[in-house]
Formats: sequence, structure tokens, C-alpha cells
Amino acid sequence: MKHLHWAFKLIVLLAVAVSANAQAPKTKSGFVKTPDGMKIHYIEASLPALRLRDLGPFHLPQTGPGGTPPTLPGNPPQISPGQATTILFVPGWTMPAWIWEKQIAHFSKSTRVVAMDPRCQGESSQTTDGLSPASRARDIKAVVEQLHLAPVVLVGWSMGVGELVSYVDQFGTSDIAGLVLVDDAPGAEVPPEAYKDLLDFISGFVRDRRAATDPFVRSFFKKPQPEEYLKRVVEASLRTPTNTAVALLVGKFGTDLRPALKKINKPTLIVAAQSPFVGLVKAIQPQISGSRLEIFEGAGHALFVDDAERFNSLLEDFLKALQKRGVKQ
Repeated sequence: MKHLHWAFKLIVLLAVAVSANAQAPKTKSGFVKTPDGMKIHYIEASLPALRLRDLGPFHLPQTGPGGTPPTLPGNPPQISPGQATTILFVPGWTMPAWIWEKQIAHFSKSTRVVAMDPRCQGESSQTTDGLSPASRARDIKAVVEQLHLAPVVLVGWSMGVGELVSYVDQFGTSDIAGLVLVDDAPGAEVPPEAYKDLLDFISGFVRDRRAATDPFVRSFFKKPQPEEYLKRVVEASLRTPTNTAVALLVGKFGTDLRPALKKINKPTLIVAAQSPFVGLVKAIQPQISGSRLEIFEGAGHALFVDDAERFNSLLEDFLKALQKRGVKQ
């Protein structure tokens, strides 16, 4: 009878686990403090953890007949908690953590997901210091360490790509399970024909920030997006002060991170929109051993919004490949 009681408890445990997986993910936000005193805001979402104490008293028999370990018919495998893959999303220039909302909603159903506001963006601290890829990479390191995210899959978009490469350059890959680089080429030289366009953009940006920001945000997308959503993104971008935003661009274009690409020794997925600059992204793929490149036709710079279904599917496949490679999850 004791063995039947244990079997019943096991069935209840499995049923509660299934029920927990059916619950909606819980989202919270908080701040991580960096060594230089900045507060980095983050959003975290995951399914509620199943706790044995939630089931009430649950006592397994210590031994079976004759002092042997207890067994059930069929010798079922031992149940032991595993460590799920953690994903950290890093947005691009002046963008908020919630720009990844379609990914947060999708992946938090099965794993722990964190998205961060880089310094001077979103709800993170404003400062005139630390506006280089190296400094912002150290902020990412603070988030990874203080939230205990390792081994983590780092996903960076646009300016965030260079910050992930700088992370590897400074700290190596011991905390990293994999990297996803979204539509940017860290340290790539700006083509001569693009210099005038870049300077014209910065000049207009300084003269009339709001007037320049609206078309800038709309240029991210090739597929129609709700007007309310576009306005939300514009307002989020405007939270970064103009002088800070320009300094961030100087930090990006003034830092050549191409030599650090060869330091990446973890599985890497590179995704890019089909655009006049796609060649710059294609050029980094051979420099990262074993990396995979995917081009998105018909999507804009924010391809994870324009084509969220394909992006999420690729990221899911990437996570499964990590498991098959034996990466500790």
C-alpha cells in the first residue's frame, strides 16, 4: 500500500507540473547596479517555478522490501530538476527592452527570459559617461552575473551586436551558451557613399530630434505596424537625451571590433534583413567559426518584429541545436 501511495503522489506531482506549464508566464521588472553606480533596468518573464512544498506533505518511502530502494512497475526514470536555457535580449540604439515583447511572450512559456534597457535607454540610469560598446558590455556582464543567467544565450540587435562582441572581447565565453547577432556588423567601415547620409541624419537629429526620430523609427519596418505601436517606440527612443544619443553613435562608429570576432567560440546565429547594407553583415559570418547566417527577405531592420514568427522559429531551432550539441542548459 505504501508503494501505491507513493505512485499516487508521483502522479499528482506530474499533473501539477503539467498544470504549471499551462499557466501564463509571470513578468517582473527590476534594476541591477553596475560597478560604476548605474542602475540598469530589466524585464524578466518565466513560468512560475513548481515547488514541492506547494503539494503539501510528500514523503517517499526510504526503502522497499528487504531494504532495497523503492521502485514502481516499469522502473520509471528518476525525476530531477533541470536547468533551462536563459535568454538575454539586448536592444539597439535608443530602443527599450520591451521592443522584444513578441519574443518575451513567446519564449517565456518555456524558459527564463530577460530583456534589458542599456544605460541611457528606457528606464535605466542617464549618464554622460560609459557611452562606448566596452562600457555597455560591462553593463551586460553585470546583468548576467547579478541575475545568475549563465549559461545564457545573448541576443543583440543593431548597436547591441557590437556590445555582445565587446562582451566576448573582455570576458570570454565561459558564461555564454550561444550568441544571436541581429542585423548589424560590429566595427564595419561605413561605405564612403553612406557617409553623407549618416552626417545628414545626425545633423537633422540635432536640429529637430522629434522630427528626425519619427521617420527613423518607421524605417525599421517594411510591414505595416499599428500606429499606436509606432508612437510608443518613438516616445521610448526620445527618452535618451539627444547629446547622449549622438555620443553613443560616436562610440559605435569609432570602435573597430572586427578583431574580436575570432574570439567567438560558441554557436552563433547571424540574422540580417535584405537591405543595401546586408553585405556588411555577410562579411562577418566567415570570421566566426561555425556560425550560421539567415537573410530575411521582405523584413525591415526590426526583423524580429516584422517577421516575428520566422525569427522565433529560428531561435527555437538554435536553442534545440545547443541542446543536441551537449551545451549545458
